[in-house]
Amino acid sequence: MVAQGEGGVVVITGASSGVGRASAEAFAARGWHVVLAARRAEELNEVARRCREHGKGRALPVPTDVTDAAAVDRLAEEAVAAFGRIDVWLNNAAVAAFGALDEIPADVCRKVIDTDVMGYVYGARAALTAMRRQGSGTLINVSSVVGVSPVPYNAPYALAKAAVRSLSASLRQELWLEGHRDVHVCTVLPATMDTPFFRSAANYSGRKVLPMAPVYTPERAARTILRLARSPRREAYVGPAAAVLACQTKLFPRLTEKALAYQMNRAHLSRTDPAPDTAGTVPHPLPGGAVHGGWSGARRTAGRRLLTATLAAGVGYAVARAVCGRQSPCDRARGCGR
Repeated sequence: MVAQGEGGVVVITGASSGVGRASAEAFAARGWHVVLAARRAEELNEVARRCREHGKGRALPVPTDVTDAAAVDRLAEEAVAAFGRIDVWLNNAAVAAFGALDEIPADVCRKVIDTDVMGYVYGARAALTAMRRQGSGTLINVSSVVGVSPVPYNAPYALAKAAVRSLSASLRQELWLEGHRDVHVCTVLPATMDTPFFRSAANYSGRKVLPMAPVYTPERAARTILRLARSPRREAYVGPAAAVLACQTKLFPRLTEKALAYQMNRAHLSRTDPAPDTAGTVPHPLPGGAVHGGWSGARRTAGRRLLTATLAAGVGYAVARAVCGRQSPCDRARGCGR
């Protein structure tokens, strides 16, 4: 655990765009040495340049395919060779494939799982080997709220993010049993992020993929990740909507599943804009890297707050109704009202 103002060494996978890139720049601005990993060397070099220009620490780009276990081990070795230790490892690289499960090619499903699950497994193994040896460190796994509240037409990604959450829990238990009290494992569960993710994902739905509101900025996720680096905890949601949705799923799973199915079909996949089949960035990276996806995440604050308040009110009302339903008629008359 390292305080933000003191700097440290952080390894970030998926650092060429989106949340990974935003996190790299945020860590660098606070004096951290950043080790940047992604498949795209040109984009990594650009991120490294920006980190050096606006930051106070060093930036080391290491082109890495996280589905290659040996390459991930080399990433950890290069980080330790350059800086002597790894204080934080951010498992963030991810791909997705939209469409009905039987319409997504099997090899694309496999690649999503290889990247989003095995990539995290390889990263965790490499990171925790170094952290156990040095006696401290924090592994941060980026999951998603869909790992708690799955949606249709994105099954490979949803099951992968649920697996990431389970992986974190298992690793925390192993470290506790081994007595490694200063080695931490955290899980980040973002809501929808304004990143290039939705344009770069594989898509076999026949419909244009749109982000499902509310949309939050990747800088918000980066701030959450920085807080975990300073003060680790088990799980952290990014955006109030994510926390509210997780609560709804726990309290009313059947109702929430139906609501998410309706919302996915109505808003996440366009009803008017068709889209050709594409493997996106699943098999190989595409040129270009950016923090934002152009989905106006920064301009939806008022709408987010209204939606979150509405959702929270709905949860509260449903809980009250459920409690009243379990009380006797006399109790309801005295305490619940009509």
